[in-house]
Amino acid sequence: MTWDWTYTGEILPDLLNGLRVTILATVLGYVLALALGLVWTLLRRSPNKAVSQTTRWILEFIRSTPLLVQLFYIYYVFPSIGLTLGPLTAGILGLGLHYSTYTAEVYRAGISDVPRGQWEATVALNLPKRRVWQDVILPQAVRKVVPSLGNYLIAMFKDSPLIFGITVVELLGAAYQAGSVGGQFLEPITMVGLLFVAVSVPSSILVRRLERRYATY
Repeated sequence: MTWDWTYTGEILPDLLNGLRVTILATVLGYVLALALGLVWTLLRRSPNKAVSQTTRWILEFIRSTPLLVQLFYIYYVFPSIGLTLGPLTAGILGLGLHYSTYTAEVYRAGISDVPRGQWEATVALNLPKRRVWQDVILPQAVRKVVPSLGNYLIAMFKDSPLIFGITVVELLGAAYQAGSVGGQFLEPITMVGLLFVAVSVPSSILVRRLERRYATY
C-alpha cells in the first residue's frame, strides 16, 4: 500500500470544505455552550429549591447520556413532536447543549472562587442584582476559568465528528465519502487526523498561554 499524492490533491478541497463545516459547528456550538452554561449556573444558584434541584437533575441526565444519542434524539425524534431541524443545526444544538453542562460546572467553580468580601461589598453598596452579576461577580469568575473553558472548546472540536452520524458532511464525513468512491481510505482518513492535529495543537498552545496568564493559585 503506497501513498497516492495525486489522489490526495484531488480530495483535499473536499476535506478542507469539511473542515470548514467542522469549525463552524464547533464555534457556534461553543458559543451556545457558553451562553446556556451560564443560564444553567444561575438556575442552579436559585433560592427556589424546586428550580435548583430540577436544573441539577437535568444537567446530570445530559452529562450521563452519550452525545451521539442526544444528536440522534434531536435530529430523528424531535420531528415527531413537530420540531424539524436541519442536520447542521441539530449538530450545533446537540454539541452546545451537551457541553453547556460542563461549562456550567466551570462557571460554578469560578463563581465559588470569588472572595466573600466581594459579595459583602455589593450588599454594603446596595447594588442591584443585575449589576452585582454583570459588573462584579462574572468578570472575576470568568477571568479565572478562561483556561478551563478553552479546554472544552478543544474537546468539542475533537467530538465534532459525531455529527457525521446525523448526516452532516463535516471533515470525517467528507473523508468517508471520498474514500467510498474508490475504496481508497488511506489518504482521506490520514488527512483527517493530520488536519485535526493542525487545528488542535495550536489551540492547545493558546490555551496553555491563557492558563499561564489567568491561572490563580
